[in-house]
Amino acid sequence: MTGESVQEHRAAAPRSVAIAVLTISDTRDLETDTSGSLIVSLAEAAGHRVVDRAIVKDEPSVIRDQILIWKNVKELDAVIATGGTGISRRDQTFETLSSLLTKPLPGYGELFRMLSFQEIGAAAMLSRAVAGLIDSLVVFVTPGSKAAVELAMTRLILPELAHVVREANKT
Repeated sequence: MTGESVQEHRAAAPRSVAIAVLTISDTRDLETDTSGSLIVSLAEAAGHRVVDRAIVKDEPSVIRDQILIWKNVKELDAVIATGGTGISRRDQTFETLSSLLTKPLPGYGELFRMLSFQEIGAAAMLSRAVAGLIDSLVVFVTPGSKAAVELAMTRLILPELAHVVREANKT
């Protein structure tokens, strides 16, 4: 560690990062994807650039293919995904994306569940929100509800997104 404080790290982080938004749902389309739209509006309001957006079925191969396409886009700093984090048979986002992470960020899921517990109680344990790096691409996954997206974006992702991107790209 160089002795830099968290505040110094944040100050050195880029003001704006390029993100892609991924909605994982068997039922949503662009018109009905309120959670994906909320991610876009909150990210843009915070000064970030949404450079791509996709809606895919909750199928591991389709999720994986989209993420791997974005992993190879040099201008892309981060992916924020929503949906498929529950425990039903169709919810496969956690397993799919966790298997791609080269550096998990377990604190994100832990903090998300802690904050969620304060709002919804013990049902927070059903969330499998996850984050990490795929090489230098930052990936955050939120549950699919608008309330969960708002919580994750405003309390966790947006306050640290640029800082995480800076750290992920350090040599």
